[in-house]
Amino acid sequence: MNNRDPNISDTQPVIRQLDDAAINRIAAGEVVERPASAVKELVENAIDAGALRIEIAYADGGKTLIRVVDDGCGIVPDALPLALSRHATSKIDGSDLLDIHTFGFRGEALPSLGAVGRLTITSRAAGYDAHQIAVAGGAMSAVKPAALSKGSVVELRDLFYATPARLKFMRTDRAESQAITDVIKRLAMAEPFVGFILRDVTGGGEGRVTFRADAESGDLFDALHGRLRGILGAEFSDNSLRIEAERDGLHLTGFAALPTYSRGSAVTQYLFVNGRPVRDKLLYGALRGAYFDFLSRDRHPAAALFLDCEPQLVDVNVHPAKSEVRFRDPSLARGLIVSALRHALAEAGHRASSTVADATLGAMRPEQTGPARVYQMDRPSQGAMRASYQAQAPWFEETASVFSRVEPVEHVQDQTPPEQFPLGAARGQVHENYIIAQTADGMVIVDQHAAHERLLYEKLKTQMAVNGVAAQALLIPEIVEMSDGDCARLMEIAEDLSRLGLGIEPFGGGAIAVRETPAILGEVNARAMLLDILDELADQGESIAVQAKIEAILSRVACHGSIRSGRWMRGEEMNALLREMEATPHSGQCNHGRPTYVELKLADIERLFGRT
Repeated sequence: MNNRDPNISDTQPVIRQLDDAAINRIAAGEVVERPASAVKELVENAIDAGALRIEIAYADGGKTLIRVVDDGCGIVPDALPLALSRHATSKIDGSDLLDIHTFGFRGEALPSLGAVGRLTITSRAAGYDAHQIAVAGGAMSAVKPAALSKGSVVELRDLFYATPARLKFMRTDRAESQAITDVIKRLAMAEPFVGFILRDVTGGGEGRVTFRADAESGDLFDALHGRLRGILGAEFSDNSLRIEAERDGLHLTGFAALPTYSRGSAVTQYLFVNGRPVRDKLLYGALRGAYFDFLSRDRHPAAALFLDCEPQLVDVNVHPAKSEVRFRDPSLARGLIVSALRHALAEAGHRASSTVADATLGAMRPEQTGPARVYQMDRPSQGAMRASYQAQAPWFEETASVFSRVEPVEHVQDQTPPEQFPLGAARGQVHENYIIAQTADGMVIVDQHAAHERLLYEKLKTQMAVNGVAAQALLIPEIVEMSDGDCARLMEIAEDLSRLGLGIEPFGGGAIAVRETPAILGEVNARAMLLDILDELADQGESIAVQAKIEAILSRVACHGSIRSGRWMRGEEMNALLREMEATPHSGQCNHGRPTYVELKLADIERLFGRT
């Protein structure tokens, strides 16, 4: 058996300078991972060229054809060969790599694509005739005249034909097409004033339009809201909150969905830095941290957030694909996202997403057995209905116990009609758990236990914020051994941990002495807690492990102290609960992210009964 290291040779290794073709193929492995990566690079070039309308066509998932047509500034004929040279770009002068205002700047995409596929560029700049250049497998042709009215047409055929081994790693045409669509949607979110058309031309001809986003108008927020509505759907736009905040040179804008509009995965989370779509774990961790108190672990928030700052505050030259960024002050960026989202969620008050009512109506809708019945009568006026209710009141009180325990609620004075409150006036209680309230234009069904649990939880959190977290001193400090690096990371946040009741201090030799733990947690495994904190610090740059454990205890306390299911409530108690919900932030969802109430509009209820 030969155990020799294959990297060890008896002869002295020779250092060689690779030729340009090999260098470009190596670079293509970093820049162009799949057809969607090529689409991303070409469309970003079109945006950098000032294009206002971009049309993308692809065939066979982008493996055989990718064509990008734009109406940008174009390229002058003499610059076409230079555009296909490595590290040649018009976007920076190389003097300051931290002053980048464009998508591209590395000058790698076009030569890399030309090294692994058949690339053709046709372009016309203002004041020049159109010209064309082609490159296949790294071999460049001469520049020749062409026909084009404006902008550029970049066509890439037979991607990876020069590196056939890469083709084995491609997924199905459908999967690659979906990846291309996702890339275009992200870029369309980042540029709401630019029009995008995506076509699948597999089989030839004009193909079919798989995605279209016309250029939006108006101010930035109106344009962004319209673009997000077209891409993410009306449900997201109707149930999202406007986000705008600024701190120390960082400006955050965008839209974030209500907690009750949560998703089963993180696919509806879109983050942008200076207009660039990024997949950054710091930002995703901040988004998750902003919602951690409102969603259960298996649910994920939906958001499209745009973080803008001076280029000097963020380094985008971290990875060739430019999908990762590095902030000069990571904690500032994370803190801005968390505080802005939490402020917006608090401003939303008791609001719940409209999808809750839609799901309820869908569950209640009867099976269709024929054409809907049309009632030939008008809906009575509010006065007539009130008189009718009063006339029926004696019968209602006598027979109510047969169906449910309902406590009639006296009307408030005429100057303040109870129905005008957002959650209306309580009319009764069914199954000793659900409050039925009447609003001005519909009805509300409230889960009394879930609603009261959230109210108590918010009170407990407020008290903790005011009075602090009580700490219990350990009779014998617990010594936790760890590496010097882990010890240093924990001591950097020792002051923050102290405010949460966890007192630590260095014990020498890479050990930590735990002298105090949060009293509300009772007996604590200090070692396990410190390891959890370290894991979060490594993954997200910040730890909320202790706070999460404390708030989990508060949540359980609130659950045990809230109105239990099966408890009969008087009318004034039900109305008091409704008024407190209206005045308490986050009362639209319970501690686990489920809705605390469902609102049904009268028009929807009438449609259920065919009263159209």
